[in-house]
Amino acid sequence: MQFDVQRTTVAGRPALTVRGELDLATAPLLAAAGAAQLSAVPSALVVDLTPTIFMDSSGARELVRLAKKAAAAGVPLHVVAPESNRAVRLTIDLLELGTVVPVVGSAAEIPSVGERELRP
Repeated sequence: MQFDVQRTTVAGRPALTVRGELDLATAPLLAAAGAAQLSAVPSALVVDLTPTIFMDSSGARELVRLAKKAAAAGVPLHVVAPESNRAVRLTIDLLELGTVVPVVGSAAEIPSVGERELRP
């Protein structure tokens, strides 16, 4: 599967959907897409890892960087990573990524506009 980051909408919010392997070679592509998305200062941002088939520490590091940039811009960020996606959840769980990046198991878990937002 070829790597791709697409601008989409998840739970009515602007999103970046990541397909393929998020690793040392592809993390810069997520960084560029995230910077472009944040330059428009959206009201919120979702990174959807549902179709991601692998993530290493480089991908995790890029998610942390993106979360920090979003927080600095005042943009709530949520990362969607279903429990069923073991290849991605293994990295998230081993690195305890959920302690610094708001990780949810599905789009349904993203707070509605007006609900308390989670921030890193």
